[in-house]
Amino acid sequence: MSGRLNSAQPYAIALFRIVVGLLFACHGAASLFGVLGGAMGGGSIDAGTWPGWYAAVIQFVGGILVLLGLGTRAAAFIASGSMAYAYFDVHQSGALWPIQNGGEAAAMFSWAFLLLVFTGSGAFGLDRFIASRTSSEQVEPAEKRASEPVTA
Repeated sequence: MSGRLNSAQPYAIALFRIVVGLLFACHGAASLFGVLGGAMGGGSIDAGTWPGWYAAVIQFVGGILVLLGLGTRAAAFIASGSMAYAYFDVHQSGALWPIQNGGEAAAMFSWAFLLLVFTGSGAFGLDRFIASRTSSEQVEPAEKRASEPVTA
């Protein structure tokens, strides 16, 4: 049974990455563009407002990058840090536990993205596609050189 589960691990990580990236991008889009209910009950955050607008940009761009699996580890690292900052700066002062201070989403996103820093994009990520294309292009000339006769 564990053999089957282990073989499905890259696909499970990819599904996890896609869902977390989509939710994070939607959160950023709501804050930046006022869609999906908008920021804090409606509307959007004014451009350049610290820290909300910058957090929303990280959420939107980072969410899309993680969703696509492009630069997953770096995007997840930045997203995890921004959510840790949001939790400790905005929510922690309200109460000790996330359930009490409204910081459940920030805590969950922070830990989810930290996990993706270590696991990578899993299957179906553009990271893997680009890496496999790059490695096959580098191998190809060497194969051609090996098949050509050596002349003195």
